[in-house]
Amino acid sequence: MSYSDDDFLPISALQHFIFCPRQCALIYLERVWEENLLTVEGGIMHDKAHEERRETRDGVRIERGMFLRSDTLGLIGRADVVEFHREAKGRQLPFPVEYKHGRPKENNCDKIQLCAQALCLEEMLGIVVPAGAIFYGKTRHRLDVEFTEGLREETLRAIRDLREFLSAGATPLPHYAKRCQSCSLITLCMPKVIGRGETVAQYIQKAVSEE
Repeated sequence: MSYSDDDFLPISALQHFIFCPRQCALIYLERVWEENLLTVEGGIMHDKAHEERRETRDGVRIERGMFLRSDTLGLIGRADVVEFHREAKGRQLPFPVEYKHGRPKENNCDKIQLCAQALCLEEMLGIVVPAGAIFYGKTRHRLDVEFTEGLREETLRAIRDLREFLSAGATPLPHYAKRCQSCSLITLCMPKVIGRGETVAQYIQKAVSEE
């Protein structure tokens, strides 16, 4: 299937969608965004990852901010870092590395984003990409990720689900969870208010009466 330029999905939207569909809808449907300390620090980390476009270290060629595209899947984005490791046969095997400010998630949202990058690299370079890594700023730990058949299937399913979700154009109601506390959109999303079925006016009136 071929996609027009308007139909291409940002690879990063996959991570938002799996992490929280409402967050994804607020960003990509309602076009709202708000910074907090975590997003600012995360942005600084990504900027540092992209500072030098190319370097070679211990025989490994390192490309930063590499443009990614899959015409087959209708995906577009940039990789923080792609390492090219030279194999015995002389070819260079790409190894994508994604930088995240926080810690490993309970679900596979980060792994799916990384796997989608690998799928783009495979289409662009005509080579199988077996693995990559995610570097987490909070733990200062690099988590190796194998692109198993199961993770690939989960990623392809997420791409299909995201496309259907955005095409539907509906923002889901919030469901308050622990993850909400680290979300920069919490004041716009208001999960504790809307999730309880209260209007903003009811929430304010209740807060005033409790003072």
